[in-house]
Amino acid sequence: MIISRRADVERFLGAPPANIRAAVIHGRDRGGVRERADGLAKKIVERPDDPFDVALLTESDIDSDAARLGDELTAQSMLGGRRLVRVKLTGEKASVDRALSEAMKVHLEGGYNPDAFFLVEAGALGRDSALRKVGEKGEACAVIPCYEDEVGDVARLVRESLAKDKVGLNGEALELFVGRLPHERGVARQEIERLALYLGPGSGAIATPDDLKPYLGVEPESSLADAAQDAFGGKLQAAYQGLRRAAAEGEGGPAAVRAIGLHLARLRRTLSLTRNGAGLAEAAKASGVFWKNEREFLRQARAWSLDHLDLLQPEVLEADRLCKQTGSPDTLIAERLALSIAGRARRLGL
Repeated sequence: MIISRRADVERFLGAPPANIRAAVIHGRDRGGVRERADGLAKKIVERPDDPFDVALLTESDIDSDAARLGDELTAQSMLGGRRLVRVKLTGEKASVDRALSEAMKVHLEGGYNPDAFFLVEAGALGRDSALRKVGEKGEACAVIPCYEDEVGDVARLVRESLAKDKVGLNGEALELFVGRLPHERGVARQEIERLALYLGPGSGAIATPDDLKPYLGVEPESSLADAAQDAFGGKLQAAYQGLRRAAAEGEGGPAAVRAIGLHLARLRRTLSLTRNGAGLAEAAKASGVFWKNEREFLRQARAWSLDHLDLLQPEVLEADRLCKQTGSPDTLIAERLALSIAGRARRLGL
């Protein structure tokens, strides 16, 4: 069965029903996947890192030993009680997906140790994934998709996390800080923890935008976001300079390509919302566009179309893949991508 509504997901993770013996947590937000999987593991077994209670497998373990997964799901806990078999996937290998789906089907039918809990965490699983299909059909399996947090979700995460340290941000400072944060849950939490330390845990401080200036400064992420915006706005020279500035500040090609991908995703979401009837400015705000960038973003949204973005998406994905290869000239790859996008933007009249 699929559990996707936030309230239902939180309810399940807080108290997983006894009749559920498996879960598949997947999505592009790998930090969110890991966070939810860690929380669920703590509910299943008292010591999630204890090898006597927990078997931790990767796709290479499954691919190299066909019987390993079945053996782990059949085994009993060495100390009695429930056993956890946890699989962490980093790729999309068809043979591994097939092996997991077959094991999941047997486990849901009671073919292995009924006290074992089968937990799989993965990237975004497509509709053709055999594992996803088996999990979604199984009444004893929870399939939880993890999407990147919306702006409102990120803002709530910031407020709640800072409140635990008895510090906070006023409205403008919150908007400023959220605009700088990546929507990937794990990275966002690290940045929030850094901010709490800067404000002074327990101090009761409520920071303003001016208070944040020494903390935020001109960070590499800001340079990359500016470069991405300039590229989609057809500003070749400014995009190139922004990438060079970010590289000098310590951010290489992979981060630059990621910033470009995030800007593309914001444009795509904005245009999708407008297609469904939302106003352009309203859609941009819902997509997380910072108010200071709104005018330029709206200018771009009027020129780019979903068809244009669909044609560009494979190029961004390929650049991301190439940047992650050992020894790749990642900075040059990112610059080439940005300049290509800027050229397309100019042809669109930007």
